[in-house]
Amino acid sequence: MGTPSNYALRLPTSLKQGAEQLAREDGTTLNQFIVSAVAEKVSAMKTAQYFVERSGRGDLQAALALLGRPGGQPPAEDDRLPG
Repeated sequence: MGTPSNYALRLPTSLKQGAEQLAREDGTTLNQFIVSAVAEKVSAMKTAQYFVERSGRGDLQAALALLGRPGGQPPAEDDRLPG
């Protein structure tokens, strides 16, 4: 994960108390709780950005053509699950 660094964080008292309570209920320290919360937020924002970028490379007409194919056909032999 890299070398840890320190960051002075100012939290409103009520938010700090809420985070401390949740950390206790989760069996972690406040520091671990905050690290986890920041990691979760960074991950969510990167994921959202990935999908924005990915959607820009999409081909709407090709997707609609795929979805509009006639159905009702049994799966091809190589599409079946073993077993």
